[in-house]
Amino acid sequence: MSDFLARMKKAAKADKKTIVLPEGEDPRTIEAAKKIIEEDLANLVILGDPAQIDVAGATVIDPATSDKKAAYAEKFAELRAKKGVTLEQATEQMNDATYFGTMMVKMGDADGLVSGACHSTANTLRPALQILKTAPGTKLVSAFFIMCTKTPEFGEDGTLIFADSGLNIDPTAEEMAEIAISSAASFKNLVGGEPRVAMLSYSTKGSAGGDSAAKSKQAAELAKQRDPEMAVDGELQLDAAIVPEVAASKAPGSDVAGKANILMFPDLAAGNIGYKLVQRFGGAEAYGPLLQGIAKPVNDLSRGCSADDIVGVVAITAVQAQMAE
Repeated sequence: MSDFLARMKKAAKADKKTIVLPEGEDPRTIEAAKKIIEEDLANLVILGDPAQIDVAGATVIDPATSDKKAAYAEKFAELRAKKGVTLEQATEQMNDATYFGTMMVKMGDADGLVSGACHSTANTLRPALQILKTAPGTKLVSAFFIMCTKTPEFGEDGTLIFADSGLNIDPTAEEMAEIAISSAASFKNLVGGEPRVAMLSYSTKGSAGGDSAAKSKQAAELAKQRDPEMAVDGELQLDAAIVPEVAASKAPGSDVAGKANILMFPDLAAGNIGYKLVQRFGGAEAYGPLLQGIAKPVNDLSRGCSADDIVGVVAITAVQAQMAE
């Protein structure tokens, strides 16, 4: 277990939050829930058929028969009235565990939600955007991974944020700047230390042309305009971003090159492939995709996740809920 995850678990234990798991009948969820209860990381609500869920210490709720279903449906119909959602439609929607769980967070019956082990990112994100909306001052919801590598010389003692590696397919320069600002805040809250953002590319400081390299450069400029105090630079190749010797040659004078701890990818293809390469070939622990920009903590899981991955994301979600307060 990485030092980062140990810190997340310690923080989660210190101020326990209620986290809802909508995929209660998935074997990985059940295994993870038992570990979470055993480690005393969170108060758990598991959604699904109680006959199929045996986790001592957790609250198990069947959305279809819950006594909260009517109140949740009424509130959901109110929230979606402008979209033409009727009370009858809202009541039917509450049979969906992810929608029901998100309403729990909205109504204050849970502090956060973790889903995605057997559902797509869209299935997790859609209810969050419809019910919880974006956080104040945030224009864009994005996703990031916390990568705990075996190379302490990189990032923050081996820990880095990779963004956006799970949601936005081809962000504009403006959207990349927004994601960078959100990622810097997430880094401060979860990892600690000062964020240093590298806008990645196949080019460093004009060494190659092309629209993608130009986008990364513009994104760095826009982020700096939005937050002049933030350490952000680009465009930078990966080695220039994290290796001091390469940075000295390719980007002398940069306050980010050679010591970046947030890697901003130019598109989802690069970000998703990048995190999986580091995870599978490098043996890194990958936590996410974690969502940022939503009013309350909701986090996605990779459908290839393990029970231990779920435990880690629940601990992180609990800490995000603490920060939100």
